[in-house]
Amino acid sequence: MIGQGLNRVDGQLKVSGRAPYAYEQWDGQPLYGFIVGATIGKGRITRIDTEAAERAPGVRMVMTHHNAPAQGVPDLSVSFEYWRAYPALADPDVHHYGEPVALVVASTFEQARAAARLVDVEYAEEPGRFDFAAHEDEAYAPDAVNAGLPTDTAVGDFDAAFDTAAVRVDQRYTTPYMFSQPMEPQACLAVPQGEHLTVYVSCQIVDSAHSSLAATLQLDGDRIHVVTPYIGGGFGSKLRVHQETTLAALAARTLGMPVKVAQTRQQIFELVGLRPTSDQRVRLGAGRDGRLVALAHESTMFTSPRIEYAEQSAATTRPLYAAPNRLTRHRLVALDLPRGEDVRAPGEATGMLAVESAMDELAHVLGMDPVELRIRNEPEVDPERGVPFSDRRAVDCLREGARRFGWEQRPTTPGSRRDGRRLIGYGMSTAIRGHFQLPMRARVRLEADGTAVVQSDMTDIGTGTYTILSQVAADGLGLPVDRVRVELGSSEFPTSSGSGGSWGAGGAGTAVHRACESLRETLLDQARDDARSPLHGVNTADAVFADGSVRVGSASEELRELVARHHPEGLEAEGETQSMADDPNYKEYSINTYGAHFAEVAVDADTAEIRLRRMLGVFTAGRVLNAKTARSQLIGGMIWGLSSALDEDAVVDTRSGAFVNRDLAHYLVPVHADVPEVEAVIIESFDDKANVLGAKGLGELGICGAGAAVANAVFNATGIRVRDFPITLDKLLPELPLADS
Repeated sequence: MIGQGLNRVDGQLKVSGRAPYAYEQWDGQPLYGFIVGATIGKGRITRIDTEAAERAPGVRMVMTHHNAPAQGVPDLSVSFEYWRAYPALADPDVHHYGEPVALVVASTFEQARAAARLVDVEYAEEPGRFDFAAHEDEAYAPDAVNAGLPTDTAVGDFDAAFDTAAVRVDQRYTTPYMFSQPMEPQACLAVPQGEHLTVYVSCQIVDSAHSSLAATLQLDGDRIHVVTPYIGGGFGSKLRVHQETTLAALAARTLGMPVKVAQTRQQIFELVGLRPTSDQRVRLGAGRDGRLVALAHESTMFTSPRIEYAEQSAATTRPLYAAPNRLTRHRLVALDLPRGEDVRAPGEATGMLAVESAMDELAHVLGMDPVELRIRNEPEVDPERGVPFSDRRAVDCLREGARRFGWEQRPTTPGSRRDGRRLIGYGMSTAIRGHFQLPMRARVRLEADGTAVVQSDMTDIGTGTYTILSQVAADGLGLPVDRVRVELGSSEFPTSSGSGGSWGAGGAGTAVHRACESLRETLLDQARDDARSPLHGVNTADAVFADGSVRVGSASEELRELVARHHPEGLEAEGETQSMADDPNYKEYSINTYGAHFAEVAVDADTAEIRLRRMLGVFTAGRVLNAKTARSQLIGGMIWGLSSALDEDAVVDTRSGAFVNRDLAHYLVPVHADVPEVEAVIIESFDDKANVLGAKGLGELGICGAGAAVANAVFNATGIRVRDFPITLDKLLPELPLADS
């Protein structure tokens, strides 16, 4: 059952509109809240007049810092920031543009939105720090970067090796602010029930939402129930709850009625964390044979002065290529903008844009095939940690991708191939991403009728968790998949680390697998000792669970008969996955996922318009749990890589700290017409060091390096190297040669 490309078990519910998302939940007639955001980027509220708004039709309350209930403050001893308190309207200070200054609650959404315009706010504006380039010389070194990785690393003597290298590349690459933009906005319905509170919220980690709300509201966690069975995309933007959830909960408890609050699309650009802008310097020193002797990757990024976030953009280079002399560094520039947060493939998405562009530049200087250059620098052990790789098939991905793509037909001279007025180019890059493992728990219950129920607070953000866990449980118990029911996204279920960091499927699947293992052991022991069972006295070591039965040789018994006889009320067991810190494999091995991207682009020689013609990714991530959902995830990541190369660019007005293009009309992402032929191929393996299932996460692998493959193809087409992403017409057009008259 594991690995089959089953259709999503929740698919019919979603396409028929019967899968309720957070804002669609119903628990009595709700009130509706609308957030009023600050119109300055830094300062303090000196006066806020809510009288006109309070007199508006349908308005039940206007909450400001004057009447907001007391809330907890973030506990910095809690290691993961997403689990800390997240107060709203706690004081008159404004820390960034769009920060909530009021919440208007009314009988309808339209009434709340209209009344929000009537809230009159005056500010004492202060000078803000909004310009990254202007403050880059004030960068500082954080204590650690995301995921607890070291800020800097150094092996050998980089400076000496680089200075004496036969061939050198020393370039800077810049990436803009970027945003997660899930189809479903951040939204919440809070329902008070006496001293208890039920919160229907769109979040990727139920436990972080539960803990953050308990700390913010200063309530015992037993009084809060978080429900999030369906999530319309997250991409990191829902790893924590945001202020719509805090405000809905505060208003519901104050008014004693259900309250719904959803962010508008524009508010997502102001109230949800972003991928930091970066300025990355990559230095590569190599011999004439292409073998690296020195490698350095230094990244300077934005952070909020209130909540530090250091994206690990240079860390992705650490296990990537062999080089005896190396260094990586991360530095931060504090600005008065919305906080940085995890956006799909944090670190790798921006870091690989830089380092894989630099490797292409090195290949060009050497006159070497970019695929061959990467193969020559394939490490035998982790270049910085010195430990073996658990299961590394990066070269297989490179070779298979080159074969399938027809890489041997690549134009060897940039700007040399035309198709009419279009310049044609090929590009490629490597993909790598660390595999993470966080604690997970799941409960599996066998009913007397032979069906199974899986329960965990694990979430499905559209990635196929319901389906994958159904397959793992069906495989573990020998049941048809339609006799397994998976229940997710409730704080009443066993605690997991949710969906994020590509750790969800492998971790939750392992927990379910272990719960099934425990159930099998219990049932086999009872059958062997039960004179009424056809399996009485047999050697259960040879037992096979399949087709709803347990078989040992020629003897068999239906699972439902065995359960009904010994456990008429049902039998359940829990399984657990430990964290990386407690699993010795993650100390003794370098555990990653790998891939290779290939892209063909056409660039209009007159207008500089770039069009993707085709794209191929070849990946390896251990055992595949569902071939269909895996391919879907990889293709989605590849398209996001295309987006980071050519489209996404959130622009800050350095006078006010506001994002100028804060809607999907101006913050560009690829649409169907931009994405012709995209294919993902999986080389399946089994990584027994990752977990008992041999599976590793791949939800973010598809984006890693994908943008660099497109960028390298643009260079191959035009001979123009753009290092300031995204690659837009204005950066290409001035350098394009004039057509012959």
